[in-house]
Amino acid sequence: MMRTFLVLMDSVGCGGAPDAAAFGDEGANTLGHIAAECAAGRADLGRAGPLRMPNLDALGLGAAMRLASGQAAPRLEAVPKGRWGAATEVSMGKDTPSGHWELAGVPVPWDWTYFPDTVPAFPPDLVAEVCRLAGVGGILGNCHASGTAIIDLFGAAHMRTGWPICYTSADSVFQIAAHEEVFGLERLVKLCADLAPTLHAMKVGRAIARPFVGSEGDFHRTGNRRDFAIAPPAPTLLDWVADAGRATHAVGKIGDIFSGRGIGRLWKGKDDAALFEHLLTLADVAEEGSLTFANFVEFDSNFGHRRDVAGYARQLEWFDRRVGAFLARMRAGDLVIFTADHGNDPTWRGTEHTRERVPVVCAGVGAGEIGFCGFVDVAASVAAHLGVPAQGSGRSFL
Repeated sequence: MMRTFLVLMDSVGCGGAPDAAAFGDEGANTLGHIAAECAAGRADLGRAGPLRMPNLDALGLGAAMRLASGQAAPRLEAVPKGRWGAATEVSMGKDTPSGHWELAGVPVPWDWTYFPDTVPAFPPDLVAEVCRLAGVGGILGNCHASGTAIIDLFGAAHMRTGWPICYTSADSVFQIAAHEEVFGLERLVKLCADLAPTLHAMKVGRAIARPFVGSEGDFHRTGNRRDFAIAPPAPTLLDWVADAGRATHAVGKIGDIFSGRGIGRLWKGKDDAALFEHLLTLADVAEEGSLTFANFVEFDSNFGHRRDVAGYARQLEWFDRRVGAFLARMRAGDLVIFTADHGNDPTWRGTEHTRERVPVVCAGVGAGEIGFCGFVDVAASVAAHLGVPAQGSGRSFL
């Protein structure tokens, strides 16, 4: 019996989405533009020279980018030894749940609710509900913002008043930042959990607890983030595998994104380095016939939204080095798929996700071009490899 590891490099898009212009993202290319900046010597902070990702490039990462966008990059020119292609999303969003659910076989069937980029951003009745649940007289923020910038702006006022900092983005989210010691971590998590049903009824995708610590001038977020996501509208790949009696493992924020459905065991960690240690462990201990679904979020959260090209490049190169150790632990018959859920081009205007195709590169199933595929084809391919019934519309590319 075979195992599958589905590994999400959060936001590592490769350009070329056919509907990018509708999202204001025509020309965005996360991987391609990072590689170009590195080759031009404009991403040498903490690293130097062209982008180096030899392990993933050997599987077809550079080839997938060239297919998706027509853009080539120095040092991403290997002749692929794996299966490779580029996937296109059909859900009308460039957010985390849309990308993950569709990769798991379930496109989003509704339009998400997005909050306007105004001040205030939230309707009065929603603000009143937050205040009631939190037992406070008001909120801070009430706007679109970067999660790191807003705690610098309102952190001191939050510590004086005890009011939660509420903000959103171009995604369908309601985020609440609060100090772990002054406001309390458990209180923050409970507030988001209690508010989530109201948001989900509005078709807002996630309530997100964003705890931070520190003092004025030195606030920083912790690894205790919690996402309370609306449940997928139909059984996903995780359900298909679990219903077939197989083991399922969720690494990182997968458990939150899928509301715990179809997940046998959660593997959490304070950062991507800790999560990769879990992935290495699972390479050794995951059961025959099992699915491991992992998300590595720091490409997106630490570097994409912050438009930090050098930091994103460092993270890509670190990840690729760890991939080498991971692949060395694979067993005969294992399938590993590396892909992404959307883009977040750090050279792009603004601070939000970008609509892009995503690379799909596979180890363990020989070499060859997949070509263009759909996000849902990833789920169908995993199901085919594991020998479990697929319930979605995708077709296996294996």
